[in-house]
Amino acid sequence: MAKKFLSLLVFSLSVGLGLTACSQNSANLESQKLTLTGSSTVAPLVSEIAKKFEAENPEVRIDVQTGGSSRGLADAAQSLADIGMISRALKDSETDKFKSFAIAQDGIGIILESSNPVQSLNDRQIVDIYTGKIDNWQEVGGADAPITVVNKAEGRSTLELFLKYFELENSQIQADVIIGDNQQGIKTVAGNKNAIGYVSIGAAERDISAGVPLQLLSVGGIEASTETVQNGSFPLSRPLTLVTKETPSGLTKEFIEFAQSEKVHDLVEAQNFVPISPNKLVQKP
Repeated sequence: MAKKFLSLLVFSLSVGLGLTACSQNSANLESQKLTLTGSSTVAPLVSEIAKKFEAENPEVRIDVQTGGSSRGLADAAQSLADIGMISRALKDSETDKFKSFAIAQDGIGIILESSNPVQSLNDRQIVDIYTGKIDNWQEVGGADAPITVVNKAEGRSTLELFLKYFELENSQIQADVIIGDNQQGIKTVAGNKNAIGYVSIGAAERDISAGVPLQLLSVGGIEASTETVQNGSFPLSRPLTLVTKETPSGLTKEFIEFAQSEKVHDLVEAQNFVPISPNKLVQKP
């Protein structure tokens, strides 16, 4: 009887230890996963950074999802994502709720289809086009054709920065088409010679170099390009930012440090963005 009891005790302890080990292994595996959600401007860059990070850390899996900067902030706040992605700096009202880390710099450029003869517009003309005061290209030196105004959807950082720079309210804009991410905006404008829109300069330059029929207009008299964003002369630029609810630690901290390091400058430049230094974990206000 005693032997039987001892055997049962050993078995129970073995099972208990096995379950504890399984639980610890599951926790360890869980800790090697990261989820990032948010800006469609930031996501392609972060996806490439994630691939490089995973190659150096084969036990890690990183899931990158889009949905706009608003989703990135909301998911980080609710702990639905480890890291949120936003294509702007934090607002003053957000700095006490999140930690933020810039990984690159980008600009917002006005785009037209490449065959449109209009090659420049001043700020006043852009405002008048977007508010409906100018509704024909002939009024700004183009063909006699109605202007198709393409605007960004609510919750997009690109929209917020566009409105801020041109001192507009979204309710003032007379849009013909509402788009979400950069690629949707680029496809819409490239497919309509009478359309006007605005997207990430990095995204536009990549597609132009790939043969997409698109042109970038200057803003404030400054050429829209990676170079002018880099030298600080382009007036409509923004940081591409990672945000967390708490001060990063563990795998989250490691990934953010990696995303800010010189190891990924080639990936940043390949996406037509401007790298940000120094290559250490620094919170951006």
